[in-house]
Amino acid sequence: MIDNEGFRSNVGIILSNREGRLLWARRIGQNAWQFPQGGVQRSESLEDALYRELKEEVGLGRQHVEVLARTGDWLKYRLPEKLIRYDSTPVCIGQKQIWFLLRLQVTDDYVNLKSSDRPEFDSWRWVEYWYPLSEVVAFKYDVYKKVLQELEPHLRKLQGSAE
Repeated sequence: MIDNEGFRSNVGIILSNREGRLLWARRIGQNAWQFPQGGVQRSESLEDALYRELKEEVGLGRQHVEVLARTGDWLKYRLPEKLIRYDSTPVCIGQKQIWFLLRLQVTDDYVNLKSSDRPEFDSWRWVEYWYPLSEVVAFKYDVYKKVLQELEPHLRKLQGSAE
C-alpha cells in the first residue's frame, strides 16, 4: 500500500537470539545485508504482515518467536532517485515502517531462507546489536539508527532480568 505522499507501508523485523545478537541477512545475489522487512498488504494488520513476512523471509512462525517491542511511530526513508520506479502507479518514493523486535524461542535450525517460492536472502548470521549501522546501505542508515536506539532498552531490560 502506497500512501498519498508516495511511501509504501512496511514492517521491519529485528530478530534477536538469547544472547542479544541480531539476525542479519544478505539479499540474494547481492553483497547487501539488511534486516528482514516487507510490505503491508491491503486490509492486513501490522501484526499479520509481521508474521507473513517472518514466514516468507526466514521460515519462522509465530510460535517460534516472542514479540518484545515495536516502534511507536512510522519511520520513513526515501529511495535514491535511481531506484524510484516512475512507471508504476502510484509512484513509490520510499518506505514508511513500523519495526518489531522479536526474540527467537527455538534453535537456529528453524531459520529457513528457502521457505518461500521467491527467497529474498541467501545467507544470514548473528551480529552484535550495533553492527548493522556499519553495513546498511546509506539511504536506510537513519532509520536503522533510530530503530536500534528506540528498541535497545527493551532487549537490554530482558537480558538484565535473565542474568
